[in-house]
Amino acid sequence: MLAIGVTLGGYWKSLPASDFLDWFSLNGQFVARAIPLVLAPTLIGLIGSLWLGWSEGGARVFWLGAIACVAAVLVLTIAWFVPSNAQFAARSVPLDQVSARLDTWLMIHNVRIALAIVASVFGILAAAR
Repeated sequence: MLAIGVTLGGYWKSLPASDFLDWFSLNGQFVARAIPLVLAPTLIGLIGSLWLGWSEGGARVFWLGAIACVAAVLVLTIAWFVPSNAQFAARSVPLDQVSARLDTWLMIHNVRIALAIVASVFGILAAAR
């Protein structure tokens, strides 16, 4: 998510609206394909860690916090990013609204990044218990 936000986000903002929509319609599927590559190991690791650390009350709280953060990332992804990305790819966002929509996309993406960082911190704290 950080790479998308930092590298692609800056690039997308530099493009005129029509060029951004063209880029997204041609390449958006590559962004979507990255999700399972990150999501599957994340969920396996979190569920396994929670299972292994369940008997440790202090660690359990941190693992549950990490899971709550990852769940929030998933909700944002499904509720906002999947439909928004589909609209960008279909070029169904009016050109005069692309910039504002992309700004919102990047702001919410930054929230996802923050949630992922908090989840990582929770994981570190749980492992340190």
